[in-house]
Amino acid sequence: MSEVIKNRYEFVVLFDVENGNPNGDPDAGNMPRIDAETNYGLVTDVCIKRKIRNYVEVKKNDCQKFKIYVKEGVPLDVNRKWAYEETGIKVPSGTDEPKEKEEYKRITKFMCDNFFDIRTFGAVMSLKYNCGQVRGPVQINFARSIEPIVPSELTITSCTFANEGESSSKMGRKHIVPYALYKTEGYISANIAKKTTGFSEEDVELLWEAIINMFEHDHAAARGKMAVRKLIIFKHDSELGNVQSHKLFDTITIRRNDESKPARAFSDYTISVSKEAIPPSVTLIEKL
Repeated sequence: MSEVIKNRYEFVVLFDVENGNPNGDPDAGNMPRIDAETNYGLVTDVCIKRKIRNYVEVKKNDCQKFKIYVKEGVPLDVNRKWAYEETGIKVPSGTDEPKEKEEYKRITKFMCDNFFDIRTFGAVMSLKYNCGQVRGPVQINFARSIEPIVPSELTITSCTFANEGESSSKMGRKHIVPYALYKTEGYISANIAKKTTGFSEEDVELLWEAIINMFEHDHAAARGKMAVRKLIIFKHDSELGNVQSHKLFDTITIRRNDESKPARAFSDYTISVSKEAIPPSVTLIEKL
């Protein structure tokens, strides 16, 4: 593994959706998630991290040091049991746990060393095959749309039948957002990386790549056309940082070009960064 990161980061991601549902709410008939008081669209941090995990899994193909712990369809205790077997620590029975503090440290370190998403986001790995818990250095906020959204509910029909003997076509519903631009913010703590998971320079470069491409291998009819449009990174020249994160986020301005009609494309917006408001101790990096 490469060297553990020594710089604090903040970052902003802008992504959009066209004629799709970026993150359906199962408690609302899979309608696009919204803030009920303002009608701004929401995408959960869990959804965003799922896309990042999926890209890393595709890119690294489950190779050593870059395995994915929270993987679709795989019970979490399968990976924890494997850690016990690989380290030679006695596999607990029932609710038994490692009795020695050093065994706890060793099993937790093994999980951090081998699973990219644990090094990145952290994990609670208790219960059976207890591997401890770690706080990840990378945290991501809910994404929120730049403007209120107006979801559409479309009726769809089937031209065939599921079973013999049926004589009428089936009807269903599909929920879409005609267009919306979303923004989320993220944070990377070099101090937590050093103390807990060992999140490295190689990991941070893979994270940027995964964010940029997180929708490229995730296309589906329900999600429409989705793309990451901007990745703006603020790199501090120290471990603990040089300025409050919200002051850096406030340097980004997003303006709709024509207020007389609803936005229907990314080109309907102008994004600018007030570089003069960023102190010299913070480096601005625009990946897109």
